[in-house]
Amino acid sequence: MTRPPIRVGVDIGGTFTDVALDAPGGLVTGKVLTDYAEPERAILSAILAAADQAGIDPADIGQVIHGTTLVTNALIERRGARMAFVTTEGFRDVIEMRSENRFEQYDLNLSLPIPLVPRKDRFTLPERMGPKGEVLLPLDPAAARAMAEHIASGGYEAAAIGLMHAYANDAHERMMADALAEVAPGLSVSLSSVISPQLRELPRFNTVIANAYVQPQVSAYLGRLVEKLRAADIIAPVFLMHSGGGLISVETAAAQPVRLLESGPAGGAIFAARYARAHGIDRVLSFDMGGTTAKICLVEHATPKTANSFEIARTYRFKKGSGMTVSTPVVEMVEIGAGGGSIASVDTMGRIQVGPRSAGSEPGPACYQRGGTAPTVTDANLILGRLDPDAFAGGAIPLSTPLAQSAMASVATQQGLTEQATAFGVTEMVDENMANAARVHAVENGRDIEGFTMVAFGGGAPLHACRLCEKLGLSALLIPPGAGVGSAIGFLRAPFSYESTRGLFQPLDGFDADLVNATLQAMETEARAFVDVGAAGADTVSKLTAFMRYRGQGWEIPVPLSQSRFKDADVPALIAAFEDAYRTLFGRIIEGLTPEITNWSLTVASRAPEPAPVARLTGGTDASPGRTRRFFDAALRREVEAQEIPRAAMTPGTVANGPAIITEDETSTIVTSAFRAIGQSDGCLLLIRKEGQP
Repeated sequence: MTRPPIRVGVDIGGTFTDVALDAPGGLVTGKVLTDYAEPERAILSAILAAADQAGIDPADIGQVIHGTTLVTNALIERRGARMAFVTTEGFRDVIEMRSENRFEQYDLNLSLPIPLVPRKDRFTLPERMGPKGEVLLPLDPAAARAMAEHIASGGYEAAAIGLMHAYANDAHERMMADALAEVAPGLSVSLSSVISPQLRELPRFNTVIANAYVQPQVSAYLGRLVEKLRAADIIAPVFLMHSGGGLISVETAAAQPVRLLESGPAGGAIFAARYARAHGIDRVLSFDMGGTTAKICLVEHATPKTANSFEIARTYRFKKGSGMTVSTPVVEMVEIGAGGGSIASVDTMGRIQVGPRSAGSEPGPACYQRGGTAPTVTDANLILGRLDPDAFAGGAIPLSTPLAQSAMASVATQQGLTEQATAFGVTEMVDENMANAARVHAVENGRDIEGFTMVAFGGGAPLHACRLCEKLGLSALLIPPGAGVGSAIGFLRAPFSYESTRGLFQPLDGFDADLVNATLQAMETEARAFVDVGAAGADTVSKLTAFMRYRGQGWEIPVPLSQSRFKDADVPALIAAFEDAYRTLFGRIIEGLTPEITNWSLTVASRAPEPAPVARLTGGTDASPGRTRRFFDAALRREVEAQEIPRAAMTPGTVANGPAIITEDETSTIVTSAFRAIGQSDGCLLLIRKEGQP
């Protein structure tokens, strides 16, 4: 029998670069500090360290799977290419006028995101397509040639082409791209009809601009990464985690880097979903807390919730509506500045605030002893006894309690509190911020969060998960093995997948089944071609979603459909599917209005192997008593004496009654006094609220 290839997943975060190596002897995991100057250097360092620990030759690695924040960071920090944008005459300022939505209604000094392309670099063509693809004003080839020569003479590194209704007919965009290829063959060019062929010009223009803006940088980075791996005799193919929760080839990622916007967090959602399926949990709250941010996602029936749009480069980082909306498949989650490196401060009203600024890995929290002086969440956790200063990151990063206390004193002095009381305030603030984000996210999706089970992972999540459950009223919490590097492990479990989208307007009182079927066939062919690059011949599954609304409404909702081809007689079934989805979100339907479809999404994915089912263990023998430590229990508002238990000692059925600290190299699990932890047969920790505990 052929042995499956050795695979390695690497996730670059704002503070740590995580690695998970699936070797013949089992899973090997680890962390190194992220290298901001050369991210690929940290990747190679992490892979080589894992290979050495596993006792394998790096040349034996068969696949490298990578998730990165490079695209997101380049957009936030405005470190992209100098580019031109070509659009239809009369639509030059669409990206600057935005949607006219005021996300802060009473802020007279509202700060809107500055377009990625200044007005002087936005150009227009005399052409026009209609919404059904009809040519209303032909594009003169001479005009396209003149525009190409003008752009070539401007010294641009990239160009984005976004013409009106190009999703319905891309002929004019192709003509403009051909002219640029002839005049400036080395120019990086992105077409909206390829990157985001959907209705709504604002998100479509934003998406193709974002893609062109980061494409030269991402292409160069991926090229350097592949070269570094080759130099280390790792000749394995490289795949990237995309924001929709699947894998794409490095070539696809270089051509469509906008699909990498949330690639790391998407791996975490896959990680949580796999354990939800194994444990038979229908409703899961995925909680991923790292060094810089915390991500919260709803996973229902072992499937993370997804969306077809995402907001980037917010001027108010965690204020919905303050960024640029792009149309790209994404695992839907809420992200807040609440990580181990998040910096604590006092605002003008004298209140403790945490984030969104982060100390990152350079210089890092004060306790890292790398020159940082700002008080962070990690410093607070160390002061409260939740971290062992001699065993952090497996002992690779010794922590200094005096430096943490010195940093916390800057906030404590302003508050008139002790360093411990201030550290408690910092952790309570960050925990309440995360709990509030989870509540709002659940309400926005029409869900009651108290019926969910939390799956916590990331280096910081197991430290805070029990307290979050106390705040949210959750009674059960699952912490999988390898939780400290959950996203990297999620990369190894992700399918090869591609989501194809199309804008095809279909009112259900004039449904054209033949046109819809032809469009869906083209989408399926496109998606399968991308999946075959990494999983040729594999068994696949497909998922079709229609984005629907009532006639006269301004926005759509996603409606999953159980079939991929239609007849005219299927209209009642489409209406019923829409009404079910609408009722779930809003509690009612609107009688007498006709539904209509604006956009379509078809995902083709290789079929992931089913995890072995796990029978829940709720009791057994108590863990053997060992070393004890004191930590501050937030719910009790005091220090408690806790038993310290190595994670390896939590064998199936072993019980650790809180307060307890369960330790491992990448993280520690704080079991508060209100919970008890039980080892499960798959290595998970199940934390259950004790009877009678609030």
